[in-house]
Amino acid sequence: MHAGATMPFWIKMLIAVAAVEVLGGLGAWITRSQIPGWYAGLQRPPGTPPNWIFGPVWSLLYAMMGAGFAVVWHRTEPGAAKRVAILWFGAQLALNLAWTPVFFRWHQPFAALAVIAALWIAIAVTISKFRRIQPLAAALLIPCWLWVGYATYLNAGFWLLNRPGHG
Repeated sequence: MHAGATMPFWIKMLIAVAAVEVLGGLGAWITRSQIPGWYAGLQRPPGTPPNWIFGPVWSLLYAMMGAGFAVVWHRTEPGAAKRVAILWFGAQLALNLAWTPVFFRWHQPFAALAVIAALWIAIAVTISKFRRIQPLAAALLIPCWLWVGYATYLNAGFWLLNRPGHG
């Protein structure tokens, strides 16, 4: 804990995890209405999991992301490295949140593929920035990076199998 820390770690953890979970929940809200209609009509790439898997997996990943952020927030001295790490965390979170409406609301799998590819890179950079200042925080983001890599494959498959003129 750095000298300027006045808020207990557990409160920062609670705030960070709750904030990331609420933001992630917005994506679930957008997605829910599209599952029975548009999404159900898409051809699926091999290895697509059942729909019920996504909610629990993303809930766990969002909790781990929030926990990683809380570790950086609480345990890292103020300075350029902390600011840069937090900016990258914000960038990857924004890309994560942007993907859902692009894919599910606007039905644009190719544009969503560009977003998720940028997201995968942004998570990798965030992990790198976190690792330099708080290795535990970096480790907490690795499952998200792996899942987004898998989700990138799925997104590419949805685009390839459902693009106009295919089939």
